[in-house]
Amino acid sequence: MIKNRMMQLTEDLYDDLDDDMEMVVPILTECDVDDDFMDGIENIGNEIPILPLRNMVLFPGIAMPVMIGRQKSLRLAKEVQGKKILIGVVCQKDRETDDPGMDDLYNIGVIAEVVRVLDMPDGTTTAILQGKKRFELKELTQTEPYLKGKVELLEDVVPDKKDREFEALISTIKDLTIKMLKSAGDPSRDMIFSIKNNNNVIYLVNFSCTNVVNGAEKMELLLIGDLKDRAYRLLFILNREYQLLELKNSIQLKTHEDINQQQREYFLQQQIKTIQEELGGNINEQEIKALKAKAAKKKWSAEVAETFEKELRKLERLHPQSPDFSIQTQYVQTFVNLPWNEYSKDNFNLKHAEKVLDRDHYGLEKVKERIIEHLAVLKLKGDMKSPIICLYGPPGVGKTSLGKSVAEALNRKYVRMSLGGLHDEAEIRGHRRTYIGAMTGRIIQNILKAGTSNPVFILDEIDKITSDFKGDPAAALLEVLDPEQNNAFHDNYLDVDYDLSKVMFIATANNINSISQPLLDRMELIEVSGYIIEEKVEIAAKHLVPKQLEAHGIPKKSVKFPKKTLQVIVESYTRESGVRELDKMIAKVLRKVARKIATNEVVPESIMPEDLHEYLGAVTYNSDKYQGNEYAGVVTGLAWTSVGGEILFVESSLSKGKGSKLTLTGNLGDVMKESAMLALEYIHAHAGQFGISEEFFENWNVHVHVPEGAIPKDGPSAGVTMVTSLVSAFTQRKVKPNLAMTGEITLRGKVLPVGGIKEKILAAKRAGIKTIILCSENKKDIGEIKEEYLKGLEFHYVDDISQVIKLALLDEKVSNPIF
Repeated sequence: MIKNRMMQLTEDLYDDLDDDMEMVVPILTECDVDDDFMDGIENIGNEIPILPLRNMVLFPGIAMPVMIGRQKSLRLAKEVQGKKILIGVVCQKDRETDDPGMDDLYNIGVIAEVVRVLDMPDGTTTAILQGKKRFELKELTQTEPYLKGKVELLEDVVPDKKDREFEALISTIKDLTIKMLKSAGDPSRDMIFSIKNNNNVIYLVNFSCTNVVNGAEKMELLLIGDLKDRAYRLLFILNREYQLLELKNSIQLKTHEDINQQQREYFLQQQIKTIQEELGGNINEQEIKALKAKAAKKKWSAEVAETFEKELRKLERLHPQSPDFSIQTQYVQTFVNLPWNEYSKDNFNLKHAEKVLDRDHYGLEKVKERIIEHLAVLKLKGDMKSPIICLYGPPGVGKTSLGKSVAEALNRKYVRMSLGGLHDEAEIRGHRRTYIGAMTGRIIQNILKAGTSNPVFILDEIDKITSDFKGDPAAALLEVLDPEQNNAFHDNYLDVDYDLSKVMFIATANNINSISQPLLDRMELIEVSGYIIEEKVEIAAKHLVPKQLEAHGIPKKSVKFPKKTLQVIVESYTRESGVRELDKMIAKVLRKVARKIATNEVVPESIMPEDLHEYLGAVTYNSDKYQGNEYAGVVTGLAWTSVGGEILFVESSLSKGKGSKLTLTGNLGDVMKESAMLALEYIHAHAGQFGISEEFFENWNVHVHVPEGAIPKDGPSAGVTMVTSLVSAFTQRKVKPNLAMTGEITLRGKVLPVGGIKEKILAAKRAGIKTIILCSENKKDIGEIKEEYLKGLEFHYVDDISQVIKLALLDEKVSNPIF
């Protein structure tokens, strides 16, 4: 007799509900002590219908509801219902098999009666099976419309009732089963009462077997024919399951006390984790697998690989809700994403490199030559430490943009790091991981961005680095820019040495005087001087005009800038060493052109010099012109400024007075004032040599003026100009026409070399100068200037001031001397 009461097991045994059964729900059965559940078994033949079940085991004496899903199973259940026909129930080995054969089924099963077939409200069909006796399946004799097979009944060995050991075993199983039910939930009193008072040992053992979670262990229990051995094995399994339940309950009890928001979030995350696993896997585990896969492809050394494995194991031990989890994840991701020993292949085609450099930059011959030399050595040797180059010069001459051209010429990646205003050492070396928000330094960040370990790395504005209480970034750069040390650069965040020796560092600076000497010592200095007018015109024609036409949406051939127009813009509207201001002026013109095009006005095909007043307004700067030599005491000098070379005039005059008074005007710096005093003292000491009477120094005051007094002027290169001006004033001998000079003087009358020769020579040529006096040691600088820029110029090289006076002054005096 079957009672309409069911017991939910402690664990859900099955995950897939679209099958023969939904879950194990044994039905409590009232049975006598001696009931062996053999009713009707005597009429069974050796061939019976077979019902395969997925991952479910039926035991003798146990009534169990089973969900019917397959058409064959459904037809079998409908056909035998109410006919007292017994069937064989066996478990299939693989639950995923839809149409099992003999090899797919276990050979031990249970004879069962289909008590009832129920059509459920949700459209499914459930059959209630009553297990009776074990059997062995010999073979399948039929597969359609359902399975049939030959069977052989198996006898169970039941211990004698007087076996005290077996009696204690059954009592222990009862108690343990009740404990498990209570640990898993709140069983009904009827269930507890039924288990305690049921004395049918076969039913009790088999009922407890249904409480075993693992399907394979259930099948193992069914295979045991000796009931005592089955009970012992069952007790072992129940003890293990009960201990796990107790441990689980103990953990839940501990974590339940004083639960807070963080713990609540933890449990929610665990639920999310379970859902994620059901949908295809935990995200964190997938990320770790991805990191391992990426690490397997890395070319790093054994030491680096060991460090990564150590950090990855640490990450695996951390819980996702731990504050350290995100920090460790960021570190491991940074570590594995770095291009360890990964290099782009250099392009050794020297012709290509020259073509790229010439295409992008006009001039800069020294820099181009150095890059080609490096590429040539690299091609011959195959490997070398990259040089540390420092390009220094005035703003706007293309120092930074040169890096892109070098990268393209070498076929390397390009990265740029601006050092202007940098004052924290950690920006270079990174922060230690103990700090909140720690990250790598900007050196490693840019290597990560480049994706290779040999990019062209521009360190822009290296002279603008500052230092404060956070450290000196310039000192941190010493390791980066030292070819003997940067193969083991240590970033505080990585805490592992990284090889920077293949990186081609190119630093840029405007003023190398503000760079520390140890840092300068590690770099190869290449001066990038300002462009001359001719070079600016070429740069504008080849680069700036096409760029601005495209930027303003104007077709390339619709508006032209003749070179004479560009020259007027350079000379009259800009005053700079580079071409930034020139670029702005061209953009200003094209903005007005764009407006005319947009309003359908007539636009000239070429922008002529006379049109510039309309587009750019009045002339901003007047170019220096030679002003002649009508007066004694006026000498043309050559000067270098931040915007290029210029000519300047030194004027000297004498006035009656007490003598020994020197007046200097023209916004002169200290060095230039000292040059004037030095010139006067030298002339006083050598007055006889120049034919100057001593009374001039006693009765005449001297005034030296350098025009354009609003512009600050300084430097020693006007020394010879001042001496010549004073001698001209004292002797009233005029300077030869179209002559200019530059050089520093000493108290002994020696002429010393000065810098900026190229810019000074070009300024002299623009002003109409024909003859130039220089120090003999500056002759080498003339050799570096293109021949085309020297046409029409005559050079005189001197070592002593007496040579300058002899070359510069005319023999006759002015017709109306002032004294």
